[in-house]
Amino acid sequence: MEIVGLPTPVFCGVDWAEDHHDIALVDAGGKQLAKLRITDDAAGFAQLTGLLAEHGDTETAPIPVAIETSRGLLVARLRATGRQVFAINPLAVARYRDRHSVARKKSDAVDAAALANILRVDMAAHRPLPADSELAQAVAVLARAQQDAVWDRGQAHNKLRSQLREFYPSVLAAFADKRDRLCSREARTVLAAAPTPTAAAKLTRRQLQSLLRQAGRLRGIEAETDRLHEVFQREYLHQLPQVEAALGQQASALLRQLDTACRNADHLEEAAAEAFEQHPDAPIIRSFPGLGSLTGARVLAEIGDDRTRFANAGSLKAYAGSAPVTRASGKSCVVMSRRVKNQRLAAVGYVWAFVSLTRSPGARAHYDRRKEAGDRHVAAQRNLFNRFMGMLFHCLQAGATYDETKAFPNQRSTELSNEAA
Repeated sequence: MEIVGLPTPVFCGVDWAEDHHDIALVDAGGKQLAKLRITDDAAGFAQLTGLLAEHGDTETAPIPVAIETSRGLLVARLRATGRQVFAINPLAVARYRDRHSVARKKSDAVDAAALANILRVDMAAHRPLPADSELAQAVAVLARAQQDAVWDRGQAHNKLRSQLREFYPSVLAAFADKRDRLCSREARTVLAAAPTPTAAAKLTRRQLQSLLRQAGRLRGIEAETDRLHEVFQREYLHQLPQVEAALGQQASALLRQLDTACRNADHLEEAAAEAFEQHPDAPIIRSFPGLGSLTGARVLAEIGDDRTRFANAGSLKAYAGSAPVTRASGKSCVVMSRRVKNQRLAAVGYVWAFVSLTRSPGARAHYDRRKEAGDRHVAAQRNLFNRFMGMLFHCLQAGATYDETKAFPNQRSTELSNEAA
């Protein structure tokens, strides 16, 4: 009787390029089964799937793929097939390549084979791209784009402010105390109407009132008009007239860039919040103190909705950068903050922890205890964020919303003791 053995595992490596991709397939023994160069289009993807099918690829047992990027149409289509896709750091590929060649030869085909062999040897040491839902991926696109737009807005604001300091101190003084400063609609409207200090000094009270209404102001128009008129009428140093006019044109160009950045950030904020509210995890995430629709969308964008992505709460904390790193050697032992982390998740984590101080008595008490223990402000916030990440992992796994009494039981006990006293 013929004994049929189990199928031999096959691993695929893809060396990504802009207009073409090199493919390599190896078996469990390291033998290269096939290599192919495909184009970066639908025809090339069809060639790839055909090659995988020839070597045992099926819907129930798809061949895993290693590639040096987590973005692009090729990666998106590979993930849509339900297979495991591993985004390998190019530095790791370069180190692995050196294991097989002291001459340090390099080619796209060699890199593709190295990627396939990384999966063959160390597949368990690498994390596949998460199997997030389509809605979660859409939220990630919008939330990250909105965060990029906010950073672009800040950069455009700083450029304009730096340029205005050269010739237009009155407008900086007029909006120095505003929350958004030059990003506010009032500041941008006034600056568009009066791009030079000479033009600002000529604005009448009626013109200023019209500009404030145009910017959307509804209350305190008379008082704000008097304040702006007084600021623009003060004595300031001036550039030469022609130089001032030229600087005004430059300021107008920078203002248009700032206007575009502000509109982009506002539009993407609405889109990200709308998409986030449609996700089933939104009520759980928003139940945490300090998280709203936008910050919640940023959290969901980075952790996704694949429940198997993180094995435990510690893995999620390490990914967020909230868990510390211990470096020990001999008698030396140092505990320090984690540098390798998801920077976007870490950024929203500090905002989350800061806002929660006024929304949650337990969070405030926890922060104060860390400060009393000797932590500085950033370290205490990071510790609070670390605790929140553990709670979030539990709530998402259990499908439960945040409960203040369970999150900070010591705080509830203290309150009861104070009431009894």
